[in-house]
Amino acid sequence: MTIKSMHHVGITVTDLAATVAFFQELGLELEGEAHMEGTFVDGVIGLDGSRSRIAMMRTPDDRYRVEFSEFETPQSIDGSSYAPINALGLRHVAFVVDDLDDTLARLRPHGAEVVRNVETYQDVLKTCYVRGPEGILIELCEYFS
Repeated sequence: MTIKSMHHVGITVTDLAATVAFFQELGLELEGEAHMEGTFVDGVIGLDGSRSRIAMMRTPDDRYRVEFSEFETPQSIDGSSYAPINALGLRHVAFVVDDLDDTLARLRPHGAEVVRNVETYQDVLKTCYVRGPEGILIELCEYFS
C-alpha cells in the first residue's frame, strides 16, 4: 500500500476571514491559522517570494481537513472558480449534514446559493449543490435513517 490516509484538500481564496466564517457555520472546526513564507514554502509550492495566510479546518469527526489559503504575494490568478461542475479539475467538496434545510438556512446569510434544486433520492438521501464563498461548489447530503 502506498497511501496511508488523505491529509487535506487545499483551496485558494481571496477573503480568508469570510471563508472561515462560512465553513465554521457549516460545522467545520478551525484547527489553526498561520502565516506562510520563506524558502521552505517556496520550494514546496514552486512560487518564489510567496507570502500567504492559511487556515486549516477539520470536520467534527477529525477525519478530514480543508486548508484555505489567501496569498499576499504573488497575487492570486483567476482559476475559474465559477466554472460549472463539468469543467475539468477539482470541482466540489461534499459534506454529510444532519439537517439539510437547517444547514441551508444558516449558510444563506453567508452568501450560500443553491445551484438549482434540493433533490430527494428515494428514501435514501436529500442533496444539493451550493455555491459558497469564492464560488466554491459544495455538495450537502442528508441521509435518511
